[in-house]
Order: sequence, then structure tokens, then C-alpha cells
Amino acid sequence: MIQFGMRCHDICPKLPLTEVLDAVQKNRIRFIQLALSKSVSDYDFSYGRYSAGLGRLLKEELEQRDIHVAVLGCYINPANPDPDLRKAAVNRFIEHLKYAKRIGADMTGTETGRFSTDMTVVDATRSEECYEIVLDSFRQIVKAAEQLGVTVGVEGVFDHTLYSPKMMRRFLDDIDSEAVEVILDAVNLIPPEAEFSREEQAKIIDEAFSLYGDRISVLHLKDFVFDGRKQLYRHPGEGHFDYSALMRHVAKEKPAIIGLLENSSPDRYPSDCAFLEKQAGIPGIQ
Repeated sequence: MIQFGMRCHDICPKLPLTEVLDAVQKNRIRFIQLALSKSVSDYDFSYGRYSAGLGRLLKEELEQRDIHVAVLGCYINPANPDPDLRKAAVNRFIEHLKYAKRIGADMTGTETGRFSTDMTVVDATRSEECYEIVLDSFRQIVKAAEQLGVTVGVEGVFDHTLYSPKMMRRFLDDIDSEAVEVILDAVNLIPPEAEFSREEQAKIIDEAFSLYGDRISVLHLKDFVFDGRKQLYRHPGEGHFDYSALMRHVAKEKPAIIGLLENSSPDRYPSDCAFLEKQAGIPGIQ
């Protein structure tokens, strides 16, 4: 059902490009999320360093090893209240869209940030002012994506600007572009209040698929616990996430979707995948 993959920086430390991709291939992982600046040590991916030649080199190295980039990671804070920092982040993301086009990535992905310069959790993140700033950032990004013919992946998080399925639906309506798809990290949508409630978790997942299931293109997979209001990652099956609603929808609506494990490791990857495959066989899932 799910085609599993991993984030590249969970597979190995930051290394020269060929060593990173060799590690991916050695572990028989075909689908990756690639954050260039987190994974590759021998090239500079800061803004202004892009060239078509570098993009072509990346593509050739990936193709030689039959590795596919499901998500090119360029996680920025599009809600940053500092206009100069926000503009720099938007420019960096737009430049990554050019890499995505060259290497054939399914999308370039980001979360939607918080209304603070250092990503601190603040109440103002849920304000209308913050939402309008995020819209402005993405309108610039989406204009470039449409011109390049590439896709922007947007990920909701319970304490970011797009903190709920309803907010994601509002955003998709307002941005009004087929160049935008959703990276569904179901765990990231679960607030502390729903940590121990199967019913509340299922309600959130059901709502996401009801409101924008047609736009969900990639999954992030992990587990969680909370320490106060801080979400801590756990391996699948070692936290408090109930997978039944997610797997029910995936089985019925998203066959062969790519699911990228977060915070896994090459040693844990086979057992994490086996656990998730077992969840797909929960009685009642067809």
C-alpha cells in the first residue's frame, strides 16, 4: 500500500554528495526527503549559489542510483514578522524550486511557521495578521512554482500558522493554485489535548481527508508523546498516535502513496516499516 522512504539526514550524517547517496542506496531506500543543506557537505546551497550545472549533477547522481526525491526539503518560516528575514527565506525557497525542476522532485516542501523571528511558540501565530503574511509569502512562492511547472508541498502543524484541517482548507482556497499540494504529517496535527484520545485523533484525520484529501500527495510517518505542550518524536508504535484512521483513509483513497519516515534510522527502518504495514491490516480496513 504505502511506498516507504526516509529523510536523507536520518540515514547518514552530512557528507559529500556521492557518499550520502551511496548510503541511501546501500540501505535499499529508493524514496527520500532531501534537505540539501542538511545532508550535503561539499556544495554550498545557500541563496544565490544555484546553477543549472549543479542541478544537472544532482540529477545524474540520483539517477545512477535509482533514488527518487519525493520531497525536496526547504523548511522556512514564511510567517516571520521581520520582513527582511521573511523575504530572504522566500527567495531561498524559490531558488530551491529550480533544483526541484532539475532533479525531478515531486515537490519542494515546507511547514508554515510561527509569528516569531526564532520560531518560538507565540499566540500571535493564530492571528489574522500572521495568516495574511503567510498568504503573501506563498503567493510569491506559488507564482514562481507555476512559472517553473513545479509543485509546492505545504505541511500543517498544530502550533504553526496552518494549525488545523480547517485552516489548511482555507489556505488552499485562498491560494487557489494547482501548484500546491499537502504533505500530511498526521502526528503534527495532533494537539496536546488529543494525546490520549483515539476519538479526537480520528476526528482530526477524518476532517483532513474530508476537506482536502484530494490534495494530499505525500505522508510523513512517525509517533509522538507530549512533554507539556512540546511534542516529542517517537518511533512508530512507541508513542500515543493511533494509526487506524490514517491507514483506513490511505487504504481507500491513497494507494501507493509515498510515506517518509521521520526520525527513523537505517537500523530501525525495517522494523518501523513492518509495524506500519501491520497497521494497514487492522480489522475494518479494506
